[in-house]
Amino acid sequence: MRVLCVAEKPSIARAITQILSGGQYTTRDSPNRFTKNYDFNYNDLRAEFTVTSVAGHMTEADFPGEYRSWDSCDPAELFDAPILTTVKKDATLIARNLEIEARGKTMLMIWTDCDREGEHIGSEVVNACRKSNARIEVKRARFNAIIPQQIHHAARHPVELDRRQSDAVEARIQLDLRLGAAFTRMQTKALQNQVPDLRDKMMSYGPCQFPTLGFVVSRYQQVQAFVPETFWYIYLSLMVDGEETDFTWRRGHIFDFGATVALYEVCVENPEATVEEVTKKPTKKWKPLPLTTVELQKSGSRLLRLAPKRILDIADSLYQKGFLSYPRTETDQFDSDFDFMTLIQKQTTDDAWGQFAQGLANGGFNAPRKGKKNDKAHPPIHPTAHVTNLSGDDKRVYEYVTRRFLACCSKDAEGEQTNVTINVAGEEFYAAGLVIKQTNYLDVFPYDKWTGKRLPDFARGQRFMPNVCEMREGQTSRPNLLTEADLVGLMDKNGIGTDATIAQHIQTIIDREYVMARPEGAVKYLVPSTLGIGLVEGYNRIGLDRSLSKPQLRRETEQRMVDICEGRSTKNDMLFQSIDQYREVFLRARAAFRQVVEVGGLALYRATS
Repeated sequence: MRVLCVAEKPSIARAITQILSGGQYTTRDSPNRFTKNYDFNYNDLRAEFTVTSVAGHMTEADFPGEYRSWDSCDPAELFDAPILTTVKKDATLIARNLEIEARGKTMLMIWTDCDREGEHIGSEVVNACRKSNARIEVKRARFNAIIPQQIHHAARHPVELDRRQSDAVEARIQLDLRLGAAFTRMQTKALQNQVPDLRDKMMSYGPCQFPTLGFVVSRYQQVQAFVPETFWYIYLSLMVDGEETDFTWRRGHIFDFGATVALYEVCVENPEATVEEVTKKPTKKWKPLPLTTVELQKSGSRLLRLAPKRILDIADSLYQKGFLSYPRTETDQFDSDFDFMTLIQKQTTDDAWGQFAQGLANGGFNAPRKGKKNDKAHPPIHPTAHVTNLSGDDKRVYEYVTRRFLACCSKDAEGEQTNVTINVAGEEFYAAGLVIKQTNYLDVFPYDKWTGKRLPDFARGQRFMPNVCEMREGQTSRPNLLTEADLVGLMDKNGIGTDATIAQHIQTIIDREYVMARPEGAVKYLVPSTLGIGLVEGYNRIGLDRSLSKPQLRRETEQRMVDICEGRSTKNDMLFQSIDQYREVFLRARAAFRQVVEVGGLALYRATS
């Protein structure tokens, strides 16, 4: 049997070859100077293997020439215009290599990443190979990490290529091409005609891009519209052995000054406190859940101060080198038969966390918590090898993933919580204390903090005079602008993009200058530009907030793609429904676009930009 294996990237092809061949292979050049062909005998299957690769997607979708010029047609025609799928110019030699290598082969084994995009790239590979070998048998290798055990298992037990996932990607590509081109041409030309300062600028539109922008603008407007309210509260404290214990008023705070004064005066007249209740109970700080792509982006942005796209790029690179599992997963639970001990044992030699890993290997292991998500495709992100020669951001991302994995395999931190309730003149106050008994997972996961606070020994019925009894004033706090971590969470919650595309959508609205990242200390907040605010506000004011800057319509589209993957719908049905919805929105937007400019303040762009 002669098998052609095709990976998604040259680095993956080389890694697969090293593992399957045991280092005994020959290398041949291909028509593309970056792509190599590797030949060897794979004794496990008694087969001759050739391993090669593509470089991501080989094809691109576009309109025929008569539709490509911005002045060639009414943008509304793009909703029905034909779409051509052709091999990209920079992929022609890669496609040619596949045609040549497929000749005489018995089987084509697809080794692309195991996600929707990987299935679609696999379909592109099949089409290229069948140009020269129409009868080649097609199989799919499924793996989550580039480690020998998984690579050998994938080669020995190939499955079928998932055409439904490929169809879902094809539907998204075609839909986004139509929507992006039609809306971008319409709003760019209209703005260039009506706003002189925008004559040389392209104002792009994307069906995920605009709801993402909408979240940023909405929060910015909440911050701008915020008016602080004054409130009042009663503060009590007791000083024991030089340590102050603060008591919180059970009412919290009151916005009525007179009512607060009346209650405070009663407390001042009868200031003696009586301990009503003292409770002590065990408490825990839960160890983290297994790591998903979305959580990696959120935590990496918040803790490592890296942009979500940068975090994913690094994780992808570490995966290709065999250091991490596949970093695009929605799953936050490990299978019961997952081999934890082999991976933990690999970390026992590390200078920073090796001793902790050794403790897990010697009986300290505790099964990870199970989250609520399982994409049935990939396990949570975890380290697959121990590596010591990383530096910079690569090292920081690898360390976070590894420490989180070890923390997941440890025990929750344990403590004892004390709650004390006191009564002063009929008003209740309370204080909470914490004694940490066992730090457990916190020993390896410094990103979580848990601080103990001892309370004096109180007894029920005890009476004492507070050292401080004051009426204090405060104000409600304005909401913060969104951070990238906040935005990732909102997009995930509202179904905008996928775990693998969220970071790119955020980067796009920054690149388009709809949003700026403004540093404040160690945090970067997202601030919409005048143009970004104007477009969102303009569309909202003409009644298109649900369809363009809000997530509902795109969420419906994403669900239709899931329906294709799960066999409840077809590519053609999804396109028919979604194109009709967006066409109606487009026609309404175009008819009222002068109002978009006026109500969105874009006519004053020069004065405020």
